[in-house]
Amino acid sequence: MLEKIRVTIWNEYRHELESPQVAAVYPDGIHGALAAFLGGVDAFEIRTATLDEPEHGLTEEVLAETDVLIWWGHKAHDEVDDAIAARVAARVHAGMGFIALHSAHYAKPFKCLMGSTCSLCWRDDGEKERIWTVRPAHPIAAGVPTHFEIDPEEMYGEPFGIPEPDELIFISWFAGGEVFRSGATWQRSHGRVFYFRPGHETFPTYADANVQRVITNAVRWARPTVNLPDSAPRAERLEP
Repeated sequence: MLEKIRVTIWNEYRHELESPQVAAVYPDGIHGALAAFLGGVDAFEIRTATLDEPEHGLTEEVLAETDVLIWWGHKAHDEVDDAIAARVAARVHAGMGFIALHSAHYAKPFKCLMGSTCSLCWRDDGEKERIWTVRPAHPIAAGVPTHFEIDPEEMYGEPFGIPEPDELIFISWFAGGEVFRSGATWQRSHGRVFYFRPGHETFPTYADANVQRVITNAVRWARPTVNLPDSAPRAERLEP
């Protein structure tokens, strides 16, 4: 029997506490909404963490017991401690999977792993997004249709300040005319990284069956195969 994939869902958990509009959409927090459907997968073991917990809920012990870390942040990126962000990035380099959702494009761990601005343009008009599956054979796209729509959603537009993806799986078109690379992967040392665009806090995007399928697939894909923390030991000779 395969061991369960240990998933930690991190959410800054500020909008839900400060905005009645967001609380109406996500009464248990965005982390709670993600945990609700991911927790229904027998192969997953779920825990959550939030910004205002000690060490943001991401202690050395928690990260050591995390196979895949899912991150949602927006208004409080700057409040994430640099040392915690570096701790997360180091675990990804050692093998932990990392999934950045929506506005986590500006999260400190994601920017650290990308080594770029991760900037984009945006418009919060609540318009239609059509997501196209451009790499249908990829495991993250398993069971996902050729295209699906989310309406309403926030617009993100190009140029997107990310390094060239290893694999581009989804692109989005918006009713206002913009397009966006909305689902992409990278290998960072021994760890896998996936960015997925949908998920504005005022819309019930995480209730969408296709969005849930993508995130579920991504957890399986990002599962680590090794745990090799960075080190630089002196090597003894193999030959005389």
